[in-house]
Amino acid sequence: MTELNKQNIVCYLKRLSIVAKIKRTKQRFRNIFVIFSDIMEAKNIIEIRNKRAEYEYFLMDTYTAGIVLTGTEIKSIRDGKVNLSDAFCMFRGTELYVNEMHIAKYRFGSYLNHPAKRERKLLLNKRELLKLAAKSKERGFTIIPVMLYINPSGLAKLTISLAKGKKFFDKRESLKEKDSRREMDRVQRMKNNRFDY
Repeated sequence: MTELNKQNIVCYLKRLSIVAKIKRTKQRFRNIFVIFSDIMEAKNIIEIRNKRAEYEYFLMDTYTAGIVLTGTEIKSIRDGKVNLSDAFCMFRGTELYVNEMHIAKYRFGSYLNHPAKRERKLLLNKRELLKLAAKSKERGFTIIPVMLYINPSGLAKLTISLAKGKKFFDKRESLKEKDSRREMDRVQRMKNNRFDY
């Protein structure tokens, strides 16, 4: 082989090694990007629960409803500034509305900011609306919001439940069950930690 061919081969091999390094670097960046996007998705999970609902009501049927919001309302929900504890659902004609759900005013909102407590329309199928309307007219039943969350496509969804109010002794019973479950979990954790060495 001539000297020129040897130099060409050496240059070619150097280029190949550089290309391989670039490919490895690109793969590392892709892996880092995937990890970072997973972390960002985990950070942006919005799930607001009505903690009083399970304590004060027996939850019968649950439905997931869309909710009609304005621009500043969805921004406040993404900030997590919502209170569901006093909220309830009511029929007006054939449409279902949620009342007394407090969505705080958006801090960067201008004169277009929304009122904190206003009626908001829920979006359900006609079949589900008819079923809920029939059940809610029965004595002792009501419709309450249980959880507000943002789904992966960025839409706000409200989980509502057909509920029946608990009596005082039922509430005491649910507190006893909760305490016993907590105690059993604590004992189980202690048992598992003892054998982890």
